[in-house]
Amino acid sequence: MLYEAIYQPDETNPIPRNIIELPEIRVYIDNFGQKKDDYCLVADLNGEILGAVWIRILAGDIKGFGYIDNETPEFAISLYKKYRNQGIGTKLMTVMIEYLRENGYKQTSLNVKKDNYAVRLYKNMGFEVIGDDGEDYLMLLKLA
Repeated sequence: MLYEAIYQPDETNPIPRNIIELPEIRVYIDNFGQKKDDYCLVADLNGEILGAVWIRILAGDIKGFGYIDNETPEFAISLYKKYRNQGIGTKLMTVMIEYLRENGYKQTSLNVKKDNYAVRLYKNMGFEVIGDDGEDYLMLLKLA
């Protein structure tokens, strides 16, 4: 799912799968479930995984691309291409946001390429752009 979460601007020339071995990417999944703030939801249909949404606070030596502070979980979502634009991502995000609110998180963040079609979804879910480095947006959703 981590590879599927990486934006592919040119689908005729995909990013090599080994990109997930880079430390700055791998940090999103290494030993997932062992940190107290790791949480993941998976959408499946008859045992087939459609997509996933997960949160993690990346406050160690390698900060996440959406790093805000040591209390703000970074939000990641991934759907296999054939399941996109069917409302599954919206549902996954809605359930995760509800989980975050119920568990006392004040906010959540993410990083997204500016030309990624998902920017619209994030804005519709209430995320606001708080940073722009020219290529990426840093987005924040206030939960309280």
